[in-house]
Amino acid sequence: MSGLIPFYQKHHRHYDRGYRSREAESAISQYQQSSSTYSSHNSKSTKGIRAATYTALGEGGVSPLPKRAKPTYLAMDKENQIIGYVVPIFRGSHEFESGLSDTEEARAKESAGYLARRDLFASGLESERIEHKSRRTVMRESAERISLSKRIHENEEYHKRLNEDSLMHTPEFVIKPRSHTVWEKQCVRLHCTISGWPEPRVVWYKNNVSIDPMAKPGKYKVVSSYSVHSLEINKCDFDDTAQYRVSAMNSKGEVSAFASVVVKTPCLEYGVKFETNIVEKFGVSFGREGETLSFGCSVIIYPSLQRFQPEIEWYRDDKLLVPSKWVQMHWSGDRATLTLSHLNKEDEGLYTLRVITKSGFETHSAYVFVRDADAEVAGAPGAPLDVHSLDANKDYVIVSWKQPAVDGGSPILGYFVDRCEVGVTHWVQCNDTPVKFARFPVTGLVEGRSYVFRVRAVNKVGMSHPSRVSEPVAAMDPADRTRKGTSAPWTGQIIVTEEEPVEGVVPGRPRDLSVIEATKNYVVLSWKPPGDKGHEGVMYYVEKCVSGTDSWQRVNTEIPVRSPRFALFDLAEGKSYRFRVRCCNSAGVGEPSEPTEATTVGDKLDIPSAPGRVVPTRNTDTSVVVSWEASRDAKELVGYYIESSIAGSNAWEPCNNKPVKGTRFICHGLTTGESYVFRVRAVNAAGISEFSQESEAIKVKAAIASPTPPYGITVLECVRDSMVLAWKQPTFIGGADITGYFVDYREVIGGVPGKWHEANIKAVSERAYRVSELKENMLYQFQVRAANMAGVGIPSLPSETFKCEEWTIAVPGPPHDLQVQEVRKDSLVLLWKPPVYQGRDAVNGYYIDIKEADADFEMWRGVNEKATHKTFMTDLKEGESYVFRVRAQNKAGVGKASDPTEPVEAVTKPGTAEIVVDVDDDGVISLNFECSNLTADSKFVWSKNYMEMTEPERMTLETKGNKSKAIFKTPSEEDLGIYSCFVTHTDGASASYTLSEESDPVKPIKTMHFHPPYPVIPLKTELAVELLEKGRVRFWLQAEKISANGKVEYVFNDNMIHQGEKYKMNFDKNTGVIEMFMESLGKEDEGTFTFQLQDGKATNQSSLVLIGDVFKQLQKESEFQKKEWIRKQGPHFVEYLGYEVTPECCVRLKCKVANMKKDSVALWYKDGREIKVNEKLDFSEGVLTLEIAQISKKDAGIYEVVLKDDRGKDTSTLNLTDQGFKDLMNQVFSVIANSSTPLKIQSTEEGIRLYTFVSYYNDELHVTWHHKDAAIAFTERIKSGVVGEQLWLQISEPTEKDKGKYAIEFFDGKGGLRRTVELAGQGEETHDHIRHAPNLAVCYRARVAGGLPDVVTIQEGKSLNLTCDIWGEPVPEVTWLKNEREMVSNDHYILKFDSGKFASFTITCVNTSDSGKYSILVKNKYGTESGDFTLNVIENMGDFGVVSYLADADGNVIVGPTAPVPTCRSTTPSNRSIPTPASPVTPTLSSTPANTNPQNKTTATPTHQNQTPGTPRPSAPPAQIPEYQSPGSPILSNTSTPQPSTPTAGEKSMNMSTDDEQIMFCFIQTVNLGLSDLGTELVEVIHLTENVSGPETTSPSEPDECTAALKSENHENVCEKKDD
Repeated sequence: MSGLIPFYQKHHRHYDRGYRSREAESAISQYQQSSSTYSSHNSKSTKGIRAATYTALGEGGVSPLPKRAKPTYLAMDKENQIIGYVVPIFRGSHEFESGLSDTEEARAKESAGYLARRDLFASGLESERIEHKSRRTVMRESAERISLSKRIHENEEYHKRLNEDSLMHTPEFVIKPRSHTVWEKQCVRLHCTISGWPEPRVVWYKNNVSIDPMAKPGKYKVVSSYSVHSLEINKCDFDDTAQYRVSAMNSKGEVSAFASVVVKTPCLEYGVKFETNIVEKFGVSFGREGETLSFGCSVIIYPSLQRFQPEIEWYRDDKLLVPSKWVQMHWSGDRATLTLSHLNKEDEGLYTLRVITKSGFETHSAYVFVRDADAEVAGAPGAPLDVHSLDANKDYVIVSWKQPAVDGGSPILGYFVDRCEVGVTHWVQCNDTPVKFARFPVTGLVEGRSYVFRVRAVNKVGMSHPSRVSEPVAAMDPADRTRKGTSAPWTGQIIVTEEEPVEGVVPGRPRDLSVIEATKNYVVLSWKPPGDKGHEGVMYYVEKCVSGTDSWQRVNTEIPVRSPRFALFDLAEGKSYRFRVRCCNSAGVGEPSEPTEATTVGDKLDIPSAPGRVVPTRNTDTSVVVSWEASRDAKELVGYYIESSIAGSNAWEPCNNKPVKGTRFICHGLTTGESYVFRVRAVNAAGISEFSQESEAIKVKAAIASPTPPYGITVLECVRDSMVLAWKQPTFIGGADITGYFVDYREVIGGVPGKWHEANIKAVSERAYRVSELKENMLYQFQVRAANMAGVGIPSLPSETFKCEEWTIAVPGPPHDLQVQEVRKDSLVLLWKPPVYQGRDAVNGYYIDIKEADADFEMWRGVNEKATHKTFMTDLKEGESYVFRVRAQNKAGVGKASDPTEPVEAVTKPGTAEIVVDVDDDGVISLNFECSNLTADSKFVWSKNYMEMTEPERMTLETKGNKSKAIFKTPSEEDLGIYSCFVTHTDGASASYTLSEESDPVKPIKTMHFHPPYPVIPLKTELAVELLEKGRVRFWLQAEKISANGKVEYVFNDNMIHQGEKYKMNFDKNTGVIEMFMESLGKEDEGTFTFQLQDGKATNQSSLVLIGDVFKQLQKESEFQKKEWIRKQGPHFVEYLGYEVTPECCVRLKCKVANMKKDSVALWYKDGREIKVNEKLDFSEGVLTLEIAQISKKDAGIYEVVLKDDRGKDTSTLNLTDQGFKDLMNQVFSVIANSSTPLKIQSTEEGIRLYTFVSYYNDELHVTWHHKDAAIAFTERIKSGVVGEQLWLQISEPTEKDKGKYAIEFFDGKGGLRRTVELAGQGEETHDHIRHAPNLAVCYRARVAGGLPDVVTIQEGKSLNLTCDIWGEPVPEVTWLKNEREMVSNDHYILKFDSGKFASFTITCVNTSDSGKYSILVKNKYGTESGDFTLNVIENMGDFGVVSYLADADGNVIVGPTAPVPTCRSTTPSNRSIPTPASPVTPTLSSTPANTNPQNKTTATPTHQNQTPGTPRPSAPPAQIPEYQSPGSPILSNTSTPQPSTPTAGEKSMNMSTDDEQIMFCFIQTVNLGLSDLGTELVEVIHLTENVSGPETTSPSEPDECTAALKSENHENVCEKKDD
């Protein structure tokens, strides 16, 4: 390695050639020569690793090395295949790293060290000489050093730039991520190590979708540290089961690695079978290019398990779809939706939804049609489709496409191909003249670049829209694709590495050379590599010659090709050529292959022939199935286009815009009842064939099929040898009327059925039939088949087994053939046929039963109390589904009920019409009925009193189109009755009209014989009134028909009124609508309005009376509408102020506003006082909100929002007082209750605690505890309470009686919510376990070790400090509460928790508002404990200094550490043990902070107002206490729980004996504090001793009652006993 730079010059900036002496240069020159010799020797013996050498460029150093060939770092296997890269990281032997042998390197180091020491560290004489240098010399040397450093730095940067190309390499995985299988709720981390230069950019993907950690904060965490990259997934769930990919990319290329994560559920339920039902299915859809189309299905999966979500897949023409910018998929948990953005004809096809569960899958399919977008120029063709790359090389890409189905009315002249480089937006047209062949070679491409393409069609009218762009394709040799890096997204350029050839043999001949494609523009050759090609890769030269000559010409003279595929251009059209190929490598050029046959340049592919005979068949009422014979001898067929035309119109429309490959297609979107003809043509790359012959015309209607089986077979009558059967009509009749039924029967002997026998040979038309020639007392089964013109359908399921025995019952049999007609939203008509078996007497009436369709059998209820023949049902609930049954009655009683009807929904279907009575000018009365949803086989059936009129004598029936008319011939009273009309083959279109004596059309019938008929103008509607915008009043009516000579007179209270300012009239004679408008109504407008019509001799009039309450209501409504219109001209409320409660228990007041602008202002008020809203109001969303967090009684009031600007103002008010506030709080309580966690059981030292947590606790929440469904009466043993958001029930010393079901009930004003838990032995077992062998939870649970005083009384203006010890493992969380509300540390309340042991509570400058109950709550994972004390603040009576009070381990209050203990005299001896200090206690006032005294458990430090808590103050010797007591002295009461540890022998000796409870009266001498500005202070201390039952008892017992009194005469401490 000649010219290798020594290590010290590479890494140390203070060495440079210009800095060396001549001796150093000479020595370094020798080292370089020896290093070069060794390096060259080493390079010969090392194979597979080539390292570039570099030379430092100094100002006067060694001459640079000669240039060498660019190195490569490709790793080869034995077969000369590239298997990776070799990176010279120089971590091999020491010799290779330095370039010197051990001896030479040691000598070089020794010489270099000597020279460095000589030059840099001078001798003592030189040091003395340096000290005498002048200032100018020092400055000059300093400047030279700076210049040298700069030059060295620049030299290093220069070498870095020289080395950059050699060091750059594609990313490489040193350690790949590995797959994981984890449980739900666990975390998983995927990590890998990646090398590469420049430093690669790393992206993580989940199922090929990039992961954005910011999209789901806390879910994903991506960390990159040096070369180690990791992806952490927190709390894995089922959706995290996926394939994860990590991609590393730099300018040299991209690599990826994969790892799978499988998330399993801990308790997989085996044996679960899922039932999947796809409902609300999408149907055939139609879209247009450029639009967005969405469709989907609802999916019902039973059982519904959250962790078992189905797999949703979408297919188009049986090809799986993946999400892209054109296709978006969404699954909401119960509905699958597919959205196609910017439709193109490529999106047309059969779409299939597949829902996959572990029990199987369900599918649903429907076709989506995409029509062409409107052309920019009328008559221009449609856009081509399916543009893609057929072949790609480094200098050309062959683009292919499909021709459009629409040519615009004139033949397509050709196509233009456009290209665009990836990363830019500029499109370049590739051909100057249009090409007709649907393939085109695009040349002039830059090697290594990526391109996209599009195609446009052109005819004589103009240009089509461009097609959808193709997928990107790279212009490069196909052989390089296996070694290419991924396209850089910002440029689209592909980086290709070079392959260094290896020595080998001359390759042989290529094999199987052939012309695979030939057009007039290009020829494509294909061959196979030679068998003997050596270990290195081969390249190819292509040669051509004109047929008949032997003059071969090389085509690719400059660069040989690598892939066995090549396209030749610039060939003369019509000439014949032969081709051959040679192989070459580093060893030389091989022999040529066998030449091809002569190939004539021209289009070999012919346009296909026209398809054969086209046959359409019926499918549905909007579609037809078209089939045809395939084109003969068609090559490379793309598909077929089908066109349709209404017979005789010659206007053809495409049925598909994407070629279909089969010979059968369903054409949708046709008009029902129209006749269509069809034609087909074939498509390939050469063009579109001629049209086939037109098919025969076919009328679009549903295809006829045999009916489905009947059902519901029942027995209506039975005698000795025959039985009468009845059944229900099939659900699908096959598109044609049922012509009859066939009945079969078979015997059942011993439970084994026999053979079927025909009961009737001729079909019966009724749905009842008597089967004869049966055997008495034999068992029979029956089946029925329906028949229509298409044939006989399949038989029904066998009926139940019936016994043939004569009925002798007295009551009638069941009615049959129940039918429902005239279904409306609140009524229907039920028809039936009488029972066949009458019983002993004739039927005299019927009972009708009704129930909801989904109700239980017991919910049947009667409609009528008395037997009736009435068939009209009323009082139905709209939207509800009902079923009916009928029972017949005779004198003997009520018989068996009929079979129930099918469910009927009470709803008025759209388009439902009623029968209209018409009287023409000649007085002819007719009944008219119109049906809007007729089918080809529909018929109008008229009935009187629900008996069909086949040939009525007194009426004439006329039907034209969708209208039918029943005309009375000679009307008389005989024609009175109920007339109904039913339309067959519809969804139940029917109506009825009752002609009675009170009917208006009957009046002329009564007088028909005495008076001639008077011509009357028929009215569609009578005179009516309605309100319009701005409060305008409209009077109107509509005449059935009126001629152009018709006149109208307007009358008000018998006075004619005319057009003017007050009245505006309008008369539309075409529609017969007569209108009169008034701007408003005044008091003078109360009265009767009449419209009088006259048309020749015919007249009519209609009046409307507006008086009294009716007029006042209309006037009021008019004024309101006018005000509303005025209000809406400015900012106004669309939805008035209301409220909602969020899951976080925040009350959100909200209202919706409209017509806002920038200057509009919204103001909030409560009880007339404005509320300042912090957030800026955003009117764009139209919703104003005000959130109230932690609502309480103080938030009750009247809230108001005012909107105003220069156009006006609007106000909305919400009353949240009294009942309104109660309703709001009940809703809050409901949210709190729903947020409660299930009841849990915790074993504590005192017993058992039941608890639940809520998301938020409100003081107004009403909660009750229950035991065995009875409310719990709380005692000293059973207590309940609230700590923070925890609601608990404490059971001390549980017994067997405490077992059972416990519940907590939340009251929310309605049904409430109850949480329950079963206590069945756990509590007692846990209690015994705690008593005899404390478990881990008892040992390590959180607790307040030292306790707190019960009561603290302190003067106002003082400062209070309490400190207590906290214990627990792990370290507990500490929360301070005031009056059960959590406290936050601030300047007034200072809350500290030091070292995980000491919790301090400080109140600076106590005031009366600080009085109350305080608690400390400590908890860890083993348990929770709390301590309470009450603070009483009294008025300030003077300043007596600062006093500290300490509590020892037993809860005794210690006043100072060194004062003598006051003696106590017990008035009554006692045997009760009271804990006492182990050593005398000196009652001395102390100002020592709580944390400086490790012995104390609780410290109450009343601090002076101007003194910082915890500031040390000097203690003073004890002084005499005066006879009076200072009113400012704090009073402490302590009932703290002692530590649960076992007392030592010394502690046991500290107990003094008393009987029951002791009362100590202690006179404590006042202490001189040594401060001149402070007086004396009297301290009264109340110490409450504790009843400690044993070391295992940690719960506090009943406190002793203690009282302190001051005896000023004898100054003695008196201890008296006080009985309970």
